[in-house]
Formats: sequence, C-alpha cells, structure tokens
Amino acid sequence: MAETAVFEPGGYRYVRGRFQYSGGVSAERGYVMERARFARPVPLDEGFRRIERHLGALGRPLTAFCACELRSPGQFTEEGFIAFNRVYVHTLERWGIFKDDENPVARSNVCPEVDPPTAPCFHAFSYTMPAEASDAAEVKSFVISGSGEAPEGPGGYADRIIRLGDTAPDAMREKAQFVLGAMEFRMAALGLTWADATTSQVYTVHDIHGFLADEVVRRGAAPDGVTWTYARPPVEGLAFEMDVRGVPVERVIG
Repeated sequence: MAETAVFEPGGYRYVRGRFQYSGGVSAERGYVMERARFARPVPLDEGFRRIERHLGALGRPLTAFCACELRSPGQFTEEGFIAFNRVYVHTLERWGIFKDDENPVARSNVCPEVDPPTAPCFHAFSYTMPAEASDAAEVKSFVISGSGEAPEGPGGYADRIIRLGDTAPDAMREKAQFVLGAMEFRMAALGLTWADATTSQVYTVHDIHGFLADEVVRRGAAPDGVTWTYARPPVEGLAFEMDVRGVPVERVIG
C-alpha cells in the first residue's frame, strides 16, 4: 500500500510521491474539493496569479490548492522535465505547500497533439472548501495524479517504459492495463475505488477502441464515459496516460 500523509493547512490527505507531484489527494473530514477549468489555457505564471485571486475571492488560503492540470507544447526529455518541475515547485514553496522536496499537490501535465500551447499552461486546478460552504458536503472528493506506462523505480524513463516505442494494439492494451492498475493503487491508498469516481480522463494519440470495453468499461473505470483528450504524456517515449477524479463541484472561469 502506498504511503499517505495529511497536509493539514490544506485540509487534504495525499499519496506521497516524487518532488514534482503527489500520487493523489482526497479531502479530509470537514472539507470538499472543487475544480475550476480556465475557459482557455493560461500561461503558467499568469495562471498562478489567477489562482491566487480566485482563492482569495473565496476566502481560502493558498494552501487550499491541491491539484492542477497542465498543458505543454510538446514532450520533454527526461532532463527537461526535471528542470521544468524545479521551476514549477518554486511557487508552491512560496505558497507554503512544497517543503523539503515533499509535494502534496496532485498533477497531470500532457501535450496536445493539435494546436498545442507555445509554453506550459494551466488547464484546470482544484482546491478544498469547508464542507459547510458546499452543497456536496457528504460526497467523497479526490483527484488522482496522471500516470503514464512507466513503473516507479530506479533508472530513467527509457529503462522503465512498458513496450517502449511499440504502439501496436496489443502494446497499447498492455500499457493501459498498467496505467489502470496505477490508478487503482493510488485510489486504494486513499480508501477509494472506481465507484467513487466522477470522471476518468485518457490522454493518448493512439487508438483505444480495441481495449476500451474489456479493460476500461468492464472494470468500472468509465463511471460516466471516458474523457479522451488527444494529447501525449509529458515525457518522450510515453504513449498512454490517465487521471481520475471524484469532484462534486466543477466550474469554468475566465
């Protein structure tokens, strides 16, 4: 079972992970999560400023920020991905969230294949609210970070990616099986299952129809269908990614 910890200033529990993001987050008792999607992608620095204003207008501290979804121009090299993440966490450190290479915030970061942004952007973000301020106080709320088809462990991505460079139907099925298992592993650490999910998102530019019924729908991983975003995972060599959330309140903001 993955290790979890509570980020008390934010009102949420998280699955401990690497410095760039946690494995997922769930609201602690007395809190619920809300998600806000920008009407159009917003460059990273401006996005952080808008998030500050949004949380301030709600009377929430910056530490309530618990998850985000990013869009990048194209896949990173492994070294480029690490460099980007070191820049990204600077703001989280200033906000009092990131400390000693411990990052409680969940995240996905994918690369649109068509009309990509010219720089990394925010697509959406999530945050906690006091349960008494929400009409969804009794609904479980959580966000599971995106995962591609590379098991955690030593070595670079090229050493760990499942069926590296192979996008044949059986290879894509195998990649999807691993990623679905990763989602289940992270949810289980937070005491959750597919039955608690409201949205499953898939990110790939390859065909998913060959395994959609058997691997996704029949295991309960498509609670209300699947949101398929035509995008690639963030690191070169990865071909399939998913994230999952159970968020009762979602809105679109300018």
